[in-house]
Amino acid sequence: MDKKARRELIAKRIAKEFKDGDIVNLGIGMPTLVGNFVPDDVEIILQSENGFVGLGPAPAPGEEDPDLTNAGGQPVTIKPGGAFFDSAMSFSIIRGGHVDATVLGALEVDEKGNLANWMIPGKMVPGMGGAMDLVTGAKKVIIAMEHTAKDGSPKILKECTLPLTGREVVDLIVTDMGVMEVTDKGIVLKEIAPGLTVEDVQKATEAKLIIDENLKEMEV
Repeated sequence: MDKKARRELIAKRIAKEFKDGDIVNLGIGMPTLVGNFVPDDVEIILQSENGFVGLGPAPAPGEEDPDLTNAGGQPVTIKPGGAFFDSAMSFSIIRGGHVDATVLGALEVDEKGNLANWMIPGKMVPGMGGAMDLVTGAKKVIIAMEHTAKDGSPKILKECTLPLTGREVVDLIVTDMGVMEVTDKGIVLKEIAPGLTVEDVQKATEAKLIIDENLKEMEV
């Protein structure tokens, strides 16, 4: 499976997590793909921390509006009925607990649900953005990431080593190898990607996985 296919697998699976009426925030990078795969029979409202609701599909090439971007600076579209507001209102929505779910990327996640996703010491970073607010204000935090780093090292660890974005905030992890729920007892592997074994997933994971008794193939 190439990189594009892995990213689409993750986005398609996460898109099945939502129900009608959910207000959802998509982080920059891979999480933005999720908006392209929400089932036609499910109507959600996408919120962006730079100040609007009603995010639509990515614009077709040549139809981008330079004045209309998400928090990551990527061109977006707005559905009929969408609304614009200032950052103060946008973060009031987030901090006030009105966002049902946020989908974020991650550098590391650990078995306690801690999240590191904003910096590697010594490297230039633009800042944390709204992630710190989203992981505490959203009702559900979903992580979208490839299961391992570029060098093959695990990204799901016993304990994060990088600066944290939030402590014990992650609810669900979706990777190209499976779907995992963070519980009080640890990380439960609930779905596994086609063609893989439990041993394959555990070998690529530092944290000890708990295998759900109803483990099934990833639903995409």
